[in-house]
Amino acid sequence: MASSATSLSGVAQEKWYVGRTKEQWRAFGSAYIGWMLDIMDLMLFAMVITHMRAELNFDSGAAGVIASMTLLATAFGGLIFGFLADRLGRTRSLVLSIACYSIGTALCGFSQNVTQLLIFRFLLGLGVGGEWSAGAALVTETWPAKHRGKVMAWVQSAFAAGYALAAIVAALVLPTLGWRWVFAVGLAPALFAFWVRRHASEPEIWAGQKERLGVGATLKLLFGQHLRSTVVGLAFTAAAMCGYWGLFTWIPTYLATPVSAGGAGLDLTKSTTWIVIMQVGAALGFVCFGYIADRIGRRMAFILFFLLSAVCVPLYVQIESSLVLLAFGPLVAFVGTGFYSGFAPTFAELFPTSIRATAQGFIYNTGRATSALAPAAVGFFSATHGVASALGATAGFFALAAVIVYFFLPETKGGELE
Repeated sequence: MASSATSLSGVAQEKWYVGRTKEQWRAFGSAYIGWMLDIMDLMLFAMVITHMRAELNFDSGAAGVIASMTLLATAFGGLIFGFLADRLGRTRSLVLSIACYSIGTALCGFSQNVTQLLIFRFLLGLGVGGEWSAGAALVTETWPAKHRGKVMAWVQSAFAAGYALAAIVAALVLPTLGWRWVFAVGLAPALFAFWVRRHASEPEIWAGQKERLGVGATLKLLFGQHLRSTVVGLAFTAAAMCGYWGLFTWIPTYLATPVSAGGAGLDLTKSTTWIVIMQVGAALGFVCFGYIADRIGRRMAFILFFLLSAVCVPLYVQIESSLVLLAFGPLVAFVGTGFYSGFAPTFAELFPTSIRATAQGFIYNTGRATSALAPAAVGFFSATHGVASALGATAGFFALAAVIVYFFLPETKGGELE
């Protein structure tokens, strides 16, 4: 009996990273780096909005529409590349999506007007949506069930690294070469795609599937047998992402806006530093969410993070001291982004392998596309009420997400995948 208890204790205390295979680490590295570079490319626009507006002649409302169109494109990308991941393989779809968002980002640097910029950002959005679909399926199917939540939490922390990397790239390139060369750096992830294609393997659970479903059969399962899971997942994801994208798309602008215009009034060096430090809090939030969810369940972890976000955001935009902003920013990022770690493992356990990547990609990226309304709304609202008031209003989205999860989301935790 004592030996049995000791054995169980050893299993419970086993570290998620101990004794893992090369295939598992390659899957982890492919998803982590792909996701980091994905977010870097996506957020470069937010870092250079102020500098692009004068040359291409657009206002804050148009900037919000451009950001929103990019998020809208991710829904199509998630569905297209998610289906390709279920049909052709996780790694093949991952490679194609990385190439897509890299090319789209580089083309943004050649934009001569807003129309061209919209087209190139749409191409970028397709790849961004597809990368998450393929990467999430690759990791959740490769790593063991007991570590799924924690592993995806670490993968999701690449989001913060990518956001910070975008700020660093802008700070280094923008002052000397201008905003067009900032987007040129976004072509670099295409080189990483070659490494993924050469080293990452398909998960055994996917390779063992005898039947590859067509479009009709996939959609029938997604919107038929699994309709409730699809609707609930989409509802709380969209609400949470409206809060996130409405807030974090405009935080760089808020920090750089003069105090007289309702902003924080920080210069480029300070605003970059403040953003990078915020992403330290975000990275901790991503990682900690996985451990907290393992302790109290994903459902309660979602509710906790959403409610804390709803409280912290209005407080953040009322702060007048730059040093207090520096100190409080990481907490806002901790609760305002950490919940992302729960999406992939939750969706993975709600859907079977035959449609997993499609379902994950559709829910996550359609939620992100729906949240495209938020940056545009914040942009238009800030034009009349000030950017601080507009950002504070995003707290309502976080509160709505908490309500949806509390009443409708079932608990999912560590089950074996079908």
